[in-house]
Amino acid sequence: MQKIRNRLNEYEPGQLRQRFKIAVIVVSVALALLVLRMWHLQVIKGEELRQRSENNSVRLRKIKPMRGLIMDSERRVLVDNQPSFDLVFIPNRARDIGNVIEKIKALYAERSLALPPILSFPGRLKPFVPVLLERNISREKLAVVETHAFDLPGVVVEVTPIRKYLNGEMTAQLIGFTGEVSREDLERDMSGRYAAGDITGKFGIEKFLDSHLRGRSGAEQVEVNVAGKTVRSLGKIPATTGDNVVLTIDSALQETAWKALGDRAGALVALDPRSGDVLALVSSPSFNPNLFNGGISFDDWESLSNDPRHPMENRSISGQYPPASTYKSVIAAAALEEGLITPETSFFCNGAFELGDRKFRCWQEKGHGHVKLHRALVESCDVYFYNLGKMLGVDRIAFYARAFGLGAPLGVDLSREKGGLIPTKQWKLDRLKEPWQMGETLSISIGQGFNLVTPLQLANIYAALANGGTFYRPRLVKQLESSDGRVVKEYGPEKQAALPVRPENIRIINRALWGAVNERGGTGYALKRKGEDVAGKTGTAQVVGLPQDEKGRKTKRVSAAFRDHALFACFAPYANPEIAVAVILENAGHGGTAAAPVARKVIDAYFAGKKTDQPPAKFVKVGSREKLEP
Repeated sequence: MQKIRNRLNEYEPGQLRQRFKIAVIVVSVALALLVLRMWHLQVIKGEELRQRSENNSVRLRKIKPMRGLIMDSERRVLVDNQPSFDLVFIPNRARDIGNVIEKIKALYAERSLALPPILSFPGRLKPFVPVLLERNISREKLAVVETHAFDLPGVVVEVTPIRKYLNGEMTAQLIGFTGEVSREDLERDMSGRYAAGDITGKFGIEKFLDSHLRGRSGAEQVEVNVAGKTVRSLGKIPATTGDNVVLTIDSALQETAWKALGDRAGALVALDPRSGDVLALVSSPSFNPNLFNGGISFDDWESLSNDPRHPMENRSISGQYPPASTYKSVIAAAALEEGLITPETSFFCNGAFELGDRKFRCWQEKGHGHVKLHRALVESCDVYFYNLGKMLGVDRIAFYARAFGLGAPLGVDLSREKGGLIPTKQWKLDRLKEPWQMGETLSISIGQGFNLVTPLQLANIYAALANGGTFYRPRLVKQLESSDGRVVKEYGPEKQAALPVRPENIRIINRALWGAVNERGGTGYALKRKGEDVAGKTGTAQVVGLPQDEKGRKTKRVSAAFRDHALFACFAPYANPEIAVAVILENAGHGGTAAAPVARKVIDAYFAGKKTDQPPAKFVKVGSREKLEP
């Protein structure tokens, strides 16, 4: 105790006072600064900070709309919606993002569940902006996330609607699929319709009518607590469901056509010649559109894009093929209308047509003998049409071909439609820098050479012949309806043009097309029905050239990839046509034996669906000509 007193006595009273004053000043200044800061925050910055506080506790949640349904002509649903469970991460709810990600990976790996493509976040995250981890997770993953919610802070499950394609591959090329809006779409969008994460149509009807199908997003203002949990709703603008689409397609007929094609590459188009309605539109092979619902995997995309059979190509509107002998109807119409022949004009076929030192062969090696127009179409005599081609010339042929709707897209309600190719002298000079040759005219007169058509165009030709010469724009969409069934918009038939061919000449051609199916020796005899009500034309399109000498033609072997394409185009019933069908099968052989039976199944299904029996077509003599009996 004495030592402590001695140490205190060492300090002078003045020194203690001085140090006390300094301490008081320091404390006073600190308190003054604290009061000043509080005054600044509460008075000067008070309003701004209050607004920030409210913004942090009130959030705006986007409500995604339901896309409209897609139905067939009988109102059978082809595309519906179903709930999708999306895994979302909100950064501000977790201190260690990397730790949460590793926990998800560990939980998935423990149960042998596939990891999503995105479980890492490049760049800086915004605290309150949700990040999509995985779209449309499985029920197993949903159970894992929900049962380990406390171990996964910031990870939530959101329910959003996705598409359900009920017919899968059968209608994939027609209806298409949806996907998340791309960066390119956002950059091109000048109207501000799209936002990151929105779903948009990528292909087919889904893309063509996306603005009607997609609906409008809604929003909800919610109050959340410090943990980010929703406390209450402050206001809500409901999402607007998109319009429903009613197609002209008959899904029962579509299914028949799909099954009839089987696993063969090709396409089938069925039209109503009275209106241009598309009754069936099939492309094979196809793909499963449901693969795209949750974002297609890399392996699935590689498999589709590298498939040598090109399942993503819609052959019905973008496949381009030589029309082969189905084109002879166009040549016959041109020759009749130009007055170069009459139905009685005859040419002799000995199996080949000679042009200089070259022979252009008929499919019938022994020849057809003397043939007139009717038998030339019934038996598909090549030599007869070589003569017509030489008389017409390439440019007159091109004029009539374009009048029949060839050489340009028809304007169907789908993107990526191609227009085919109808050559002229000038086209070859511009494209190949070479003059046109007469031998090339002979080739195009039987539908070979440079000629290219799509299955849709081929069906449209025979629909126009069936209805007497009127061209309609092929129509896929019948009407749009609101979600409560109210008709929003109707799409009626659109007449585009009339054939520059007189009705009597169309009747002459149609009578021969009837004979090609119903008369002995007709190349389409395989399609003959009990009612004798079908008129049509076969075609066999050569894919590669064959040697001119007989021995070489017989010995040359062609691989499967270069075999002839099989074609058939027809309409029925003959007296009052209701359906026109075109079939093209790649590398399948002869049109009469490969393509005609496919068309037969579709025609049979069509009339079975109507449950009406068509009376046989009967003809009576009127002067020197035959006429359909009324």
